[in-house]
Amino acid sequence: MTARCVMVLGTTSGAGKSWLATALCRWYARQGLKVAPFKAQNMSNNARVVGATAGNQGGEIGSAQYFQALAARAMPEVRMNPLLLKPERDTHSQVVLMGQVSEALSALPWRGRSERVWPTIVQALDALRAENDVVVIEGAGSPAEINLMASDIVNLRVARHANARCLLVTDIDRGGAFAHLYGTWALLPEADRALLSGFVLNKFRGDALLLSPAPEQLQELTGVPTVATLPMWWSHGLPEEDGVFDTAEFGAGKTVAVVAYPRISNLDEFQPLKNVPGIRLRWARTPSQLADADWIVLPGSKHTSGDLAWLRAQGLDRAIAAHAARGGAVLGICGGLQMLGEALIDTHGIDGNAAGLGLLPLVTVFDPDKTVRHRDACFGAVGGAWAALSGVAMHGYEIHHGRTAEHSAMAAAGDHALPVMNDGLAWQNGAGNVLGIYLHGMFEDPAVLHALFGATVPTLDSVFDGLADYIDTHFDAGVLRSLID
Repeated sequence: MTARCVMVLGTTSGAGKSWLATALCRWYARQGLKVAPFKAQNMSNNARVVGATAGNQGGEIGSAQYFQALAARAMPEVRMNPLLLKPERDTHSQVVLMGQVSEALSALPWRGRSERVWPTIVQALDALRAENDVVVIEGAGSPAEINLMASDIVNLRVARHANARCLLVTDIDRGGAFAHLYGTWALLPEADRALLSGFVLNKFRGDALLLSPAPEQLQELTGVPTVATLPMWWSHGLPEEDGVFDTAEFGAGKTVAVVAYPRISNLDEFQPLKNVPGIRLRWARTPSQLADADWIVLPGSKHTSGDLAWLRAQGLDRAIAAHAARGGAVLGICGGLQMLGEALIDTHGIDGNAAGLGLLPLVTVFDPDKTVRHRDACFGAVGGAWAALSGVAMHGYEIHHGRTAEHSAMAAAGDHALPVMNDGLAWQNGAGNVLGIYLHGMFEDPAVLHALFGATVPTLDSVFDGLADYIDTHFDAGVLRSLID
């Protein structure tokens, strides 16, 4: 078979490409079609672990493509996101090709990578096209970034290769949506304009009848119809693909403050907390945002020592220490666990040396090998604020450099970190209020959510069906089917 390809382009980052592509994956899967997602290059520190498939290693892909695969009722795999860029600093990213870190590509200039990786991207896309009825492709940023067109490997070059039927989505809530759509169309090469099958207005608030005659005028100028006006939808339930949520807080009740440092990673794993009754989720960047928190969470980080330095510069280290001294609950996940220890030791130039926060008597030593794997694990006897986790089995995943162990001198003096999970995956302090764990995915595990909150949240499958229902309602009749006819 040779799949029909439907591609979602955007006028900007954050326009709604990822969630629309996810909705399309489920919509086409519900038509009885075999569907796969694809994004040639993703830049994100939100990544998921996928297993090996025939002829392909396992490894890391962007979280958005992981969720899109689940929406498509397909097994997530590395071909769905062959190139993943994980920013470590403003001018440097770790390059992950077909699931594996490539030091050689990481050292190349941005534009120097394109021709090196394009054959791999084509091979991955063509293989998916050969095995599926529909491939839903997501672009990146905007296809009209004319400074990047010559080295493009994720937008127009992919659309041409796949002869994709393209939707161009814009965020009308920001204002200037029609200018964004027209400007993007105008900057595209004439041959590429022919690939555009429809404009999509996303995040609209108000009476859609008031938009006229703008969609009609835009079609007269471009020949492209506006095929959907999607109302603002705050609680669709899909994790955000990039960046911290724009709104500072969600919900009401017990406050869980997640420290939002610059290189935060895997923030999408906190999405379920938005849906737990009685929980207020807060992204914290200042000490005042921690002052009344019940729990403080240090999430994963793509550059642990750098984010630790930022945290100190904001005075957040003192606020966290004061919270812990009062007996307040503190949780560190992956890089956050490493921060809770006494020291970060780096002799290979992986992340950097740094003093830790000193809330757990642990030391992390970075090494060149990166741990990337799924894990099934079980909490042992857990005390204090986290006692409800005792005996709870969970499924999670590891993505980290570094190995963490007790601080030998402190242990010899009687100051021990208490292991609460086998294989060095989790520790807590003697008082029981500070817990560190290497596994991502705690708050996505139903058993953990029930133990901590007595709550159940909507399943991802119900979220995907809700997205498909939404576009089915708001797209013009027949459009979604016509894209693959």
